[in-house]
Amino acid sequence: MSAEKRIEATAKNIEGKIQEVVGELTGNPQDKVEGQAKQAEAQGIHVVENIKDEIKKALS
Repeated sequence: MSAEKRIEATAKNIEGKIQEVVGELTGNPQDKVEGQAKQAEAQGIHVVENIKDEIKKALS
């Protein structure tokens, strides 16, 4: 499950980067901010998965 979540987070990060760049190129600040928000969400998912991995490691 962890690998699946990481893949989804990576895809969301890429989507966010693309949306941010499109927002910059088109002068649309809403797209830019939404893209940054997606990147932040993806980063949060990665942090949670890293914490889960560390807990599993500590318990084994």
